Amino acid sequence: MPDGPAWLRRFRHALRARAGALIAIGTRGYPPKTRRRLKSINIASFTIAISCALFALTYALEDFALYRGAAAINLVMMAAGLSVPAFHRINDFAGALFMAIVLLAGLFLLVALVGRLSGIQINFVATSAAVFLVFELRRMTLIVTLISVATALHIAAWMLFPEGAVSGEGNDAFLAQLYITIVVTISIIVAVLVYYAFRTAEVAEAETEALLGRILPGSVVERLKKRPGQPIADSFDQAAVLFADLAGFVPLAHRLGPARTVEMLNRLVQSFDRLATKHGVEKIKTIGDAYMAVSGLPAALPDNAARLARMALRMQPAADIAGAELGVELRLRIGIALGPVMAGVIGSERFGYDVWGDPVNLAARLERSGETGKIHVSSAFREALAGEFAFVHRGSIEIKGMPAEDTWFLTGERRNEAEAC
Repeated sequence: MPDGPAWLRRFRHALRARAGALIAIGTRGYPPKTRRRLKSINIASFTIAISCALFALTYALEDFALYRGAAAINLVMMAAGLSVPAFHRINDFAGALFMAIVLLAGLFLLVALVGRLSGIQINFVATSAAVFLVFELRRMTLIVTLISVATALHIAAWMLFPEGAVSGEGNDAFLAQLYITIVVTISIIVAVLVYYAFRTAEVAEAETEALLGRILPGSVVERLKKRPGQPIADSFDQAAVLFADLAGFVPLAHRLGPARTVEMLNRLVQSFDRLATKHGVEKIKTIGDAYMAVSGLPAALPDNAARLARMALRMQPAADIAGAELGVELRLRIGIALGPVMAGVIGSERFGYDVWGDPVNLAARLERSGETGKIHVSSAFREALAGEFAFVHRGSIEIKGMPAEDTWFLTGERRNEAEAC
């Protein structure tokens, strides 16, 4: 099996869950973007705490009497790293600032004790890079200040401490080992931070694209990404437009109350969204209890009318199920028209994908002038599907703002009727 045995999958899942809980300590209550940054700070702090503990052990094992001061400083920095999540309760940058101050002071004291041949001062350069990962760019004053302090301490440590206070003969090999260990450790810490930062950015981008994908068609999202700010407007020779509305919505909403009305609309719209996805239809928007969908855009489809017809035939059964779950009767009026339309993205703030044209106006008026529980369609829509679907003639009706229209009720698919026989 590619994922390994069941016990291994359970172990991995439990490990990821524990790790996720650990790096999320102290981040609750913050917005998602801030939480991601605080998690990066926690990862950096815990990684530094582990490395400081290992360095304390290294000093103690080498010569505790000689390097006990260096071991003690590392233990203090370890404790500081572990306590960073507690500072998140103050504000979203207190923990990172506390860790930065402790690190800068501790590293300078370590160079004073061990000397510059240990390579400890290289940490100041890494600190200058890390501040960009743990502080937001809007805190540039703080970032510049910390980088300036770290640079000054690096230069001062190099100039003032060619040899440390505890340096002695015979420790050159240990200092060389220490230098290599510090370089490897810094590389690992920076790599972990950068990886997590890029990984977090990828996740955030994926979440943003998923959100856009729920608002706009996928092809439109790609066009906006390639040419942000450029208007998008397309013409389509033939598209099918649907409007659906709940009959008697106002008295129903009064009877249900606000909370249950919202629950009812949410269930209803979700069921319609699933139908739209299943039949390859593009949901355009909801306005109160009205639902608008279009087939044949943003890409033209040879069977766009049939797709929308099949969806429309399944909308009332979906409404019946949603109503039964809440103990109410939900009856729809549906109007469908077919013809040339324009579609595009309107607005720059809270923008949306919308459709314009005579079929849009006609579908809306067919819905309003239709009968409860029936699908009222235009003559053009009926002509496009006369061989595949069954219709009942409604007659010629006057539609406000338009010429008299010969309209029909869509009743089902002929294939299904033949199967029933």
